[in-house]
Amino acid sequence: MMLATLLVLGVVAGADAQEVRDFADVQASEIVITPDPGGRSAVLEVETTLDMACSVVYGPDESFGLIAVDDDMAGGGHSDHQPVLGGLEPDTEYIYRMQGTAPDGTIYVSEVGTFTTPPAPVGGAPNLALGATVTGVSSEFSEAFAAEHAFDGDATTAWSSAGDGDDAWVEIDLGEAQRVAEVVFRTRSMGDGSATAETFGVTADGIELGTFPVDSDVQLDVEAQRLRFDVVSSTGGNTGALEILVLGTPDPEG
Repeated sequence: MMLATLLVLGVVAGADAQEVRDFADVQASEIVITPDPGGRSAVLEVETTLDMACSVVYGPDESFGLIAVDDDMAGGGHSDHQPVLGGLEPDTEYIYRMQGTAPDGTIYVSEVGTFTTPPAPVGGAPNLALGATVTGVSSEFSEAFAAEHAFDGDATTAWSSAGDGDDAWVEIDLGEAQRVAEVVFRTRSMGDGSATAETFGVTADGIELGTFPVDSDVQLDVEAQRLRFDVVSSTGGNTGALEILVLGTPDPEG
């Protein structure tokens, strides 16, 4: 198992392997895993006492098979880690292991943990944003961080502005007027704490509906075709969103 770990991390050089230590030695907070309500992705959050490069391997059994790293365009090591675990199935138990490399080459490996994704919603509210067209955006960091990624149903992709901070915004067209019951703005963030939206505003067909905290379920009852989302307050930098959900009304037939 140790040799496999070293090979995964790419730290075997000839016959001399780097030291491997317990991840708990540098762990500054509990590992918290928050699955998406649909059970298709999850965000892992943990802080370390050292600035380091971390990854998490995970899967349905001890062969793992999947790996996630921090979505940090700055690269390099940091202490606040938030990798997004994609490719999950609803109502499934997964095992995972944290792995990190410190600047001195020391490898830190955690014990194997588990988490379970929630069941897929039955008769759940449709995400109207999946069929929407992006009609305007304040800026995009690059094609890889285009605005469309905030509305693709994939939390492992993201829209990032090019340093817009509190001035970041994006607008979509639903194609026709539809009843919107709820919106959720899931912020992206950088390892250094920047690029984190704190509150966002919603405008429906030119009417401002208010300012709300990110990562919360904002209940609405409005019919609209064009929706605009503005970052109102943030930690500055390349603000944007992992995903913006626009939920309609649930199917009463289930």
